Amino acid sequence: MLKRILLADDHVLMLEGLARRLAEEFEIVGTATNGLLAVELAEKLRPDAVVLDVGMPEMNGIETARRISRSLPAAKIVFVTQQLDPAYVRAAFQAGASGYVAKQSATTELLRAMHLVLSNHYYVTPHAGSEAAEYTRLHPGVNPAEMFGAALTPRQREILQLVAEGKTGKEISALLHISPKTVEYHRNCIMDHLGVRTTAELTRYAVSHGIVTS
Repeated sequence: MLKRILLADDHVLMLEGLARRLAEEFEIVGTATNGLLAVELAEKLRPDAVVLDVGMPEMNGIETARRISRSLPAAKIVFVTQQLDPAYVRAAFQAGASGYVAKQSATTELLRAMHLVLSNHYYVTPHAGSEAAEYTRLHPGVNPAEMFGAALTPRQREILQLVAEGKTGKEISALLHISPKTVEYHRNCIMDHLGVRTTAELTRYAVSHGIVTS
């Protein structure tokens, strides 16, 4: 029986191209042009795998993957994206992805990646770093998230979310029962860790990594 695939990408031409490529070996059960629709269709159609982009309207791909993983833990998730920064790759695998494919080489990579993830292995495009790709090849059953830099601590993620939601330092202090100086310390550590300098940049990072929704 053919494996059933759901596709999500906000670029219609890309969506059509992916559908043609995957239809050679899989059954395409639906397509979505935004993250919210992808979640709805996944819960309705219950596909074996979901192929999606990182940058999508309504809900970014990282949060989309997280929600689908939560409601359909058996479904495999594969990203096909131009976002090859290690932070995005890490966030994708932390959100439940099993595969990460570069858009520029999707025609040659995607079918192999799909077969690997549907066999309970992981796949990382070489475009995201040869070391991580080789590690995944040698250890196909090990989640490669840890290959892509140190994560924020739970406290840092908590503070980042509140900052991105527009909370002031005093409000965060009250919510978390810590001093304003401690809030400021964590905020500075987060900025140093992520290499950003403004609240706007912090917010963009939080949205793109599914820490808050846009």
